[in-house]
Amino acid sequence: MGKVKIEIDGQILEAEVGSMIIEAADAVDVYIPRFCYHKKLSVAANCRMCMVEVANLPKAVPACATPVAEGMVIKTQSNKAIDAQKAVMEFLLINHPLDCPVCDQGGECELQDLAMEFGEDVSRFTEGKRAVEDKDLGPLIATDMTRCIHCTRCVRFGQEIVGIREIGATGRGEHMEIGTYIEASMESEVSANIIDLCPVGALTAKPSRFKARPWELTEADSIAAHDCLGSNVHIHHRRGEIIRVVPKENESINEVWLSDRDRFSYQALTEGERLLKPRIKQNGRWQDTDWQTALNTVVTQMKRIIGGSNGQSFGLLTGSNVTTEEAYLAQKLMRGAGCHNIDFRTRRRDFSGDDRGSVRSGLNFPMANLDTMDATLLVAADLRHEQPLTTLRVRKSTGFGKVMAINPFDGEYNFRLHQEIQPAANRLAHEFACVVAIADKLKPDILNAETKEWLSVFSPSETHEAIARCLFDAQAACILMGNFVQEHPQAETINWLAELLATVTQSDWGYMTQGCNAAGNKIAGAVPCQSAVGGKSERGKNARQMLTEGLKGYMLINCEPDVESLWPQESLNHLNQADCVIVLTPFADGRVPEYADIMLPIAGCYETSGTYVNVEGIWQTFAAAVNAPGEARPAWKVLRVLANLLDLPGFEYESSKQVIEELREKFDAVGEAKVSRKIPAPLQNLEEHEVARQSLGLYMVDSMVRRAKALQRTPKASTHPISISPVKT
Repeated sequence: MGKVKIEIDGQILEAEVGSMIIEAADAVDVYIPRFCYHKKLSVAANCRMCMVEVANLPKAVPACATPVAEGMVIKTQSNKAIDAQKAVMEFLLINHPLDCPVCDQGGECELQDLAMEFGEDVSRFTEGKRAVEDKDLGPLIATDMTRCIHCTRCVRFGQEIVGIREIGATGRGEHMEIGTYIEASMESEVSANIIDLCPVGALTAKPSRFKARPWELTEADSIAAHDCLGSNVHIHHRRGEIIRVVPKENESINEVWLSDRDRFSYQALTEGERLLKPRIKQNGRWQDTDWQTALNTVVTQMKRIIGGSNGQSFGLLTGSNVTTEEAYLAQKLMRGAGCHNIDFRTRRRDFSGDDRGSVRSGLNFPMANLDTMDATLLVAADLRHEQPLTTLRVRKSTGFGKVMAINPFDGEYNFRLHQEIQPAANRLAHEFACVVAIADKLKPDILNAETKEWLSVFSPSETHEAIARCLFDAQAACILMGNFVQEHPQAETINWLAELLATVTQSDWGYMTQGCNAAGNKIAGAVPCQSAVGGKSERGKNARQMLTEGLKGYMLINCEPDVESLWPQESLNHLNQADCVIVLTPFADGRVPEYADIMLPIAGCYETSGTYVNVEGIWQTFAAAVNAPGEARPAWKVLRVLANLLDLPGFEYESSKQVIEELREKFDAVGEAKVSRKIPAPLQNLEEHEVARQSLGLYMVDSMVRRAKALQRTPKASTHPISISPVKT
């Protein structure tokens, strides 16, 4: 696009042809008041608060709906502009209840701020104010619809960003109301973003309602801990208690949005049953104890079991949201003690790629590129329930591009699919191989003869060909694999096929990892096949072997295999039968007290400092927003002290910063060749394994989300999407 020269309040600047006055003003930090305008939404121009004066036009015009033109002279502070804005504010306040003292939005309300500047202390209207009945939108969003000024931001968010029309406007004129048309709870997994969008107090967060005033809150930056995106958040807390979590803008990761899961999971830390003191089970009963006694008992048990079995009968499992520092110290502790049974992959069946030396996992292209893909192929990806914000990016690309899917389940899509194949779960790799086979025929000069021979046994259909051609025709294309691929018995083969298809079609490829820090765990060396950053290590048992074959002793760090693993019942049985189970956890409830012998209280994700590595490979370090309650301590400190009691060298850390700096130094020294993914061709027969998809669901993925009361009352919590395609013979 070209540019035009315009003048705003005496400042001459260049603006994109077709852009609106308000966009040009925002680019140079000239503030124009607004209610309905939002940079991520379409222009509605229905509040008229952004009126400005344009030379040679008889009346003030809305800045959000007036495109720039060459030589345009704009005044935002002239008498004509101010008078127009004051007139709009007078109309907006006719029916507003003016209940700022009891409104949660008070102190950060756009209407309140602008009323102070453009409002009058006396209204010329004496008629009775309109009252609107509140709507029940579910357990996450509180409503006070009399305050609504009909900016329609919430409506446009659902229609344009999410693609689900859950909320809309009914009626006309003074009878117009925003609601769900019929009595229904909002079911979208990103529904609470309308709280941030609402410029008044009509939509507020129900879990934090009436708990604090904005000016009482202290803000801290952190990273959400429930999926692999690493969404940036602000933690608002008061006197050591987290009151709410809101999005922090980061265009390359979460833009300005936040999933409901990331927004409300903090409830587990503030209202959950917390473990406040170390506990030891004696004669079947739990006894509170001091840290020294508990740690000495842990050390005694570890020495007994590890020493008595040469490290074969003890294992450590880390959870999906442990920090990279915790994972690094955990594996360093275990290997120093002579045990190599450590893993975090409790939802993986295929471990055949463990000896291939790859360090980083996830995407090999920037996540933001999903917005602009001309063609996207989803493979076993249930994005709405795995990474809700990724769905918004993929949906954005459907405005001009095409999305295709090979999914062995009935996916919930908020965008149109150009092509779809829904095979039985045990034929996922076979159907994907058919796409690779036809791609090889369309461009036969890429793959080697051995791979061509392997692909020759597959018989592609017209749909397979249509998918391949779509990838070929696209200027920008990607192959995106979901969590179920990594749970599949043929995960490494599917990964290899994705790399082949990406090579032939010149597409990007990658897979969404389980939990928030799978990439960090892998780099830290919390796997049985290699130490930190791919260093050599004696081979230990993987998560499946530890949980299905049984061990004498376990250490669990923020991990509940009886819920999170693919083998919940077997895990529970072996944990109950073990001689000693040591659990580092923030919580005192669940089944953990049944099978644990020692429980050590650790800080939750917003109560400790650390680093998460997202699916794109971005390292994001954060500080503790609040202190942990009771005697809970950050897990990295607990592991450091345990190592000291075990007389292990190299654990003289005074801060988590020193831990991550040590790991980062090793990571940087390895080089990109070692860090990058290595997936050689399996070239094996695709046996049709019996496999069922065992989805945890949206609000069961980790211990915090499972304990967030508001999330567990949502419709999505009671209807986990566990749909399995029938086995085809």
